[in-house]
Amino acid sequence: MGKFLQIFKIPDLRKKIFMVLLWLGIFRLLAVIPIPGVDAAQLRAFLEGNQLFGFLNLFSGGAFSNLSIMMLGVGPYITATIIMQLLTMIFPAMKAMYYEEGEMGKAKFNRYSRYLTVPLAFLQGYSFLKLLESQNVITHLSTASLLSNIAVIVAGSIVLMWIGEIISEYKIGNGISLLIFAGIVSGIPTSIRQAFISYNSSLLPTYIAFLVLSVVIIAGVVFVNQGERKVPISYSKRVRGNRMYGGSTSYLPLRVNQAGVIPIIFAISILLFPQFLAQIIAIISPGLSSRAFAFVNGFLNNQIIYSIIYFTLVVVFTYFYTAITFDTKKISQNLQRSGGFIPGIRPGEPSGEFLGKLTKRITFFGAVFLGIVAVLPNVTQLITQVQVLTIGGTALLIVVAVALETMQQIDSQLILREYEGIQ
Repeated sequence: MGKFLQIFKIPDLRKKIFMVLLWLGIFRLLAVIPIPGVDAAQLRAFLEGNQLFGFLNLFSGGAFSNLSIMMLGVGPYITATIIMQLLTMIFPAMKAMYYEEGEMGKAKFNRYSRYLTVPLAFLQGYSFLKLLESQNVITHLSTASLLSNIAVIVAGSIVLMWIGEIISEYKIGNGISLLIFAGIVSGIPTSIRQAFISYNSSLLPTYIAFLVLSVVIIAGVVFVNQGERKVPISYSKRVRGNRMYGGSTSYLPLRVNQAGVIPIIFAISILLFPQFLAQIIAIISPGLSSRAFAFVNGFLNNQIIYSIIYFTLVVVFTYFYTAITFDTKKISQNLQRSGGFIPGIRPGEPSGEFLGKLTKRITFFGAVFLGIVAVLPNVTQLITQVQVLTIGGTALLIVVAVALETMQQIDSQLILREYEGIQ
């Protein structure tokens, strides 16, 4: 605790923390301002019966639960970033811009992601409003009202993206992640209150088992999120002038969960796409749209089928995203240029093949873990038969990951100021 208090003894660090808290407070205030014509009772019923939109509420930082002006949250920006990263696999120029042009290339890449956020926010805003209108969650909107609401929603997403980038500049955690974190944490008091209201003494063993399982899941999330395989790296000795360089040893960390929560976002996007498509079809044929929407809902409301598909998509996307972001061939080339090699493995292509095989084996455990985390709400509901008892594995994963990342950044700033760091 004494070391933790050292954070607030440093004026610059204390100011940064208070500014981050201020911006998070502004976000929470904006998140409770609803768009016009919302039926709160219908909205609650709709969200309770649709787990996919419950996840969207999670990634909007809780703003979707009351259809606020921030209802899309950081979803469009995250989607735009994912699309841009996928495009690096298709276009060599974009790959060179992101991986080879240094900080200037990444800044340009992020700027294009912001541009792409605007049309994505417009498309998602239109789809959501038409979907909610068809479910009687909001009143029928005229063309002028629809366009004005979409404009407000798009502006909300842009403002939230701007707030996230401002928070990131303070180097007290990632801004986008902290916004999602704030939304999750803000919903904890409501969840606890609902659990007490629906308490049934006959289910006491179930509640105890639920608490024990929650602790185990949190421990598992920390263990897997921090887990890594350290590959030893040696550097050959080189003589330049009268000095000798190299001869040192280091290691390359291969994380078990290399992809973070991105595969879960990928999977949610794929599962939501048929519903968005049904709403777009409504422009051409309302009757066909209704039949398509009824089919999709009937298919996804089967929890067993939904869980199997969801789990499979998360596992597949974990491998896919890890392959995009962790280029073993590029890493082996960089090692070879710097005079580094893996003991017992030839530099160059053999090192790349070795790292590729090792990454696939490690990713298997991370992929299965993410899949289990994703379907935890369904599993707990099927086992306990109690709707209130749902372990939000995705929420736990985000909360733990953001807390660890924020602590590491604060710790690094303490070390820079000759403090020992938070243990």
